[in-house]
Amino acid sequence: MTSPATDRARVVIHGQVQGVFFRDACSEEAASRGVSGWVRNTAEDTVEAVFEGDADAVAHMVEWCHSGPPRAHVTDVDLHPEEPDGLTDFSVRE
Repeated sequence: MTSPATDRARVVIHGQVQGVFFRDACSEEAASRGVSGWVRNTAEDTVEAVFEGDADAVAHMVEWCHSGPPRAHVTDVDLHPEEPDGLTDFSVRE
């Protein structure tokens, strides 16, 4: 049983973040932390993600986005706190 979300953050990650397995690595990291949400590439060559769950786990995911997987080169992360929506799993969107 998944615990109810206590925190939610939407982030937009800038830099060399597409074509470096950012989405897959993000999904694996979120799963290891029990975080729900989604991640996707955008037409602006950024990656956008939403994280929901325990406040500490969501904060970890936001911090993780500042470096991402080994091949990524993150130059900036825009953080947008949002109201939890009750997401129960994590998905990679196209």
